[in-house]
This record gives sequence, C-alpha cells and structure tokens, in this order.
Amino acid sequence: MSPLLVDGDPAASALRWSELASGFPFPVIALPVGDVHRRVNDFLGNRQAVVLDAPQLEDHPRIARSIMRYAGEWIVPVTPAPIELDRMAPIRGEMADVQSLRAEPARTAVLLNRTNRPDATRTGPDADAREALTERGFEVLDTQIARLDLYAQSFGNPVQAKGSAYMDFAEELIKRQDEA
Repeated sequence: MSPLLVDGDPAASALRWSELASGFPFPVIALPVGDVHRRVNDFLGNRQAVVLDAPQLEDHPRIARSIMRYAGEWIVPVTPAPIELDRMAPIRGEMADVQSLRAEPARTAVLLNRTNRPDATRTGPDADAREALTERGFEVLDTQIARLDLYAQSFGNPVQAKGSAYMDFAEELIKRQDEA
C-alpha cells in the first residue's frame, strides 16, 4: 500500500520526524484543522490508504472529532496504567457521539502501547489492562507495543518497521481490513 500520513496534531510531531529523517517512504502532510474530514481527500491523489495522527481528544476536540468523522478505523493507543484506563470512559462517550454523525460506523480497537512485555501475557499489568478494557466492551488488538528505549529514542531517525511490533500491528490492521 502507498499511504498518506496526515498529521492532525498541532504539535506536528509526525511531520517534524519526517523532516529530521530526511523524509519517510510515504508523504506526510500537516492538517491540524477542525474540518479534516472535508479536506483530506484533496491530498490523497492515488494513495490506497491514509493514516491520520489525531491529537489528544481532551486537548483538541474539534480536530480529533473531525478525524474520527473521516477515518473508517479508529485505533486508540492505551498504556496499561490506571490513569489511562480511567480516561477510556469519556473517550467512549465521544466515540459514540461521533459514530452518530457517520453514515457507516467506524471500526474501533485499542492498541496496548508502552507495555511491560513485548508479547501478550496471561498475568501482570498488561493482561489486567487487556481484561479491563475487554470487560468495558472495547476490542483490544492482539498486537501490543512494548515500552522500549529504542522506540522512545527513534524520533528523527528513518522508520524501520521490519521485524518490529509495528510491522505486526500493520499486518493485524490489514488482516482486519480484509475480514471486514
């Protein structure tokens, strides 16, 4: 697939990362506006996929809600920590509000991010978070992204997804799309 990355966060970290890395193997545009859902198609060209980086809903609700109106798949990254799990109740309400504005509902899932272990386990905080989210009605992806200094320190460097949890994440998303 040949994606377009739309950086909807006013902090523009995805765009800055791309600049520092001398570009990504796909185009990145900044579009931190409250009508992303109306404007993103102007930039797609012949792209087969678009990835939208949304800001935190609490900080920039207009932009985040507009991105949610456009995107057919919503992935919510959640760290397995009590404060993050607590934030999911108001996020669920916002998601329901935006779903009501859509002609077709978006698919939703949670990505466990900055986990304590690279793979899903049956015990520990990662498993507890997965169970709590599932009990609250969220679909939690099988893939999870471990807390690694490698990821934290990679800002500004070229993207190397092969062999990483991010490639597993991409493959899981493609599989979900094929099943839909």
